[in-house]
Amino acid sequence: MTAPVPLSVLDLVPVNDGGSLSQALANAASLAAHAESAGYHRYWVAEHHGMQGVGGAATSVVLAHVGGATKTIRIGSGGIMLPNHAPLQIAEQFGTLDALFPGRIDLALGRAPGSDGRVAMALRHGNPEEFPRQVVDLQNYFAGDPRMGFTAVPGAGAAPGMWILGSSTYGAQLAAALGLPYGFASHFAPAALDEALAVYRHQFQPSAVLDKPHVTVGFNIFAADTAAEARFIATSMQQKFVALRSGHGSGPFRAPLEGFYEGLPPHQRAMLDQMMHCTAIGTREDVARSLTALLERTGADEVIVAGQIFDHEARLKSYTLAAEAMEMVGKASVSV
Repeated sequence: MTAPVPLSVLDLVPVNDGGSLSQALANAASLAAHAESAGYHRYWVAEHHGMQGVGGAATSVVLAHVGGATKTIRIGSGGIMLPNHAPLQIAEQFGTLDALFPGRIDLALGRAPGSDGRVAMALRHGNPEEFPRQVVDLQNYFAGDPRMGFTAVPGAGAAPGMWILGSSTYGAQLAAALGLPYGFASHFAPAALDEALAVYRHQFQPSAVLDKPHVTVGFNIFAADTAAEARFIATSMQQKFVALRSGHGSGPFRAPLEGFYEGLPPHQRAMLDQMMHCTAIGTREDVARSLTALLERTGADEVIVAGQIFDHEARLKSYTLAAEAMEMVGKASVSV
């Protein structure tokens, strides 16, 4: 393990129960600016649809809003679900973002719909098996490849940092074949983490973009001054995960509940433990120990932190403590 390992932010733009989308978007800009001041490397928004508690569906619009509130932090998608879109549309949107915020835009791509079947139909979700071709088409639009038959304007000449995302070996294989950086969704689907990283690294083909494998892994962090407070603020996300697995996850983001985890029936607690296996809940020191274990396990080049917390100030504090925890990890690594 080398130090320091960059930390980034993954934001679902949570819309709180009793809150508003306007407030969620203001919080997104506030979080991005806070992350920038705390030394985070990237701020990514995830595309989800048909969910009252998630405000990032119009991802490129949210990024334009966030870009105006920040100066240096990289901003991007984590990810754009490409089968929901024509690649030309994404080239135009991210070409525009690249013109507005040059040198700061990331475009991480996934193939899931980011929704249930009904919403996917409304989006006219395409064939996920065409995802590799769509990624190559998108690269060609940015490159201004004459074989596309026309020039994407905006788009041609833009250079967003392209990534492939995944929660299985499928995305790992595609990222390796294209020589692109790879992000694994271990913050909610950790089961295939080790296998996917091994596949990506073993099959990686150097490209004009990247000469060696580069990985970021998703990690939930709920940090507070006390372990009890951290456990409390984590219960909002725990409620969301249980609701999602129960088929009721489209509602607003709920306030924390004292004793929520302890009150779950054993099968739901086991499910939650599996989903949140890549999670740190506790003090700054607790988080540092968890980050050390994660980096030793994965050898990740970056860590992208998911941490939906109902109270915005508590969320900002959690991201501050996470950054301090990574500094502790880096200092310990250097001293060894």
